[in-house]
Amino acid sequence: MDGYGWPTAGIFDLGWHEKTKYRVDPGFYTAEVSILINKTAWGKLDAAQRKVITDASALIEADSAAFEAAANNADIERMQQVGIQAIEFKGADAETYLAKAYDAAWAGIIKQSPEHGPKLREFFSKPK
Repeated sequence: MDGYGWPTAGIFDLGWHEKTKYRVDPGFYTAEVSILINKTAWGKLDAAQRKVITDASALIEADSAAFEAAANNADIERMQQVGIQAIEFKGADAETYLAKAYDAAWAGIIKQSPEHGPKLREFFSKPK
């Protein structure tokens, strides 16, 4: 294998650290993990049960950014300890690198949904 794209977290869990020599920064993409509940199953829960799930989901959402940052920092430190070297793009090179990564992701989304993809991109893109 010549390379792979993956969020920072998880390579140790999958054993990929044994074959990984380099990590490219700045990172892009993050793993999105959702909590999904079937509407019929949700409707079978009483108000107290729905409140427990709703409250727990809100806590997870509130803490997720800090948790992810800490986990990523711990994994980056561990990568350094096992000899995985960082290649870091900076300045204009970093901006170009990230733009290509995001453009590739949006191209895939738009290909999947030509009607809704461009609308989503507009909604989620930062104003310039």
